[in-house]
Amino acid sequence: MSDAVWAGVDIGGTKTAVLLASDPPAVLDRTEFPTLPAEGPERAIALIVRTLRELAGARSLRGIGVSCGGPLDSAAGVIQAPPNLWTWVDVPIKAVLEQEFGVTCGLENDANAGAVAEHRFGAGRGTRNMVFLTMGTGLGAGIIADGRLYRGTCDAAGEIGHVRLTRSGPMGYHKAGSVEGWASGGGLGRLATEVVKKQGSLGHQTSLAACLERNGTITARDVADAARQGDALAKKLIRDTGKRLGETLAILVDILNPERIVIGGLAMRLGDDLLKPARVVLAREALPGSAAVCQIVPAELDERIGDIAALCIAMGS
Repeated sequence: MSDAVWAGVDIGGTKTAVLLASDPPAVLDRTEFPTLPAEGPERAIALIVRTLRELAGARSLRGIGVSCGGPLDSAAGVIQAPPNLWTWVDVPIKAVLEQEFGVTCGLENDANAGAVAEHRFGAGRGTRNMVFLTMGTGLGAGIIADGRLYRGTCDAAGEIGHVRLTRSGPMGYHKAGSVEGWASGGGLGRLATEVVKKQGSLGHQTSLAACLERNGTITARDVADAARQGDALAKKLIRDTGKRLGETLAILVDILNPERIVIGGLAMRLGDDLLKPARVVLAREALPGSAAVCQIVPAELDERIGDIAALCIAMGS
């Protein structure tokens, strides 16, 4: 088994990465290609199979792990038309890859897979009760409870983005005023677009107006860039997002009583500009004892998290 390797497949709406590792988290070989969901799953799956064969060469596979956005059925290994892969309707990827390669294949949603990766190799090391928040375009959670991944009854545990924070507000997860609307990268971009349009009509100045005029919309990256350049409105938008994040963290702390919440996406890029106001609100809103024993930290695996998450699923979550 000395030449046997683990295989990871990270499927996103924009790109798919295929990689091998003999001693995770170190990666031996890696290739990525555009997923092109509009063309359906057949092309991408054929490329996954071909790429795995090319990368492995004479080496045997010990197991395959697939990380993908939900909804999905992890036990059956079926991808069930995630929003960013709308043409992937009930795709039995586990069965396909197991038949092709003759080894066990695991499938997990990206938030759960990210939780396993951060718990094993990142900012969650050494904890028994941990929550991982994706905080990217959307917002989802992976839950480690008593040292094990908690999936829930139908693989839907951790969908904190669907929780409503306010009666009205930015749209996220098909719900106005939801956690995802207020506290995700996509939500920050949508809120910034709305606020800058309103500010412009009042004659207020902000460098974000140029982004809006140029692109017709504003992204979280635009807000982060403007804040680094000293834009007052951008800084306020980040603080306000941090406060909404703090309200979300208080819900998680009160219900799950974790010892650490690890946050990816925006938290890795914005650091304490986002997390400091979040911690202030958490301390005010959560049960004091539970808040006192919970650390709020950015994820450590950076842009490698999708790769390492897929490898962790191959190794067994």
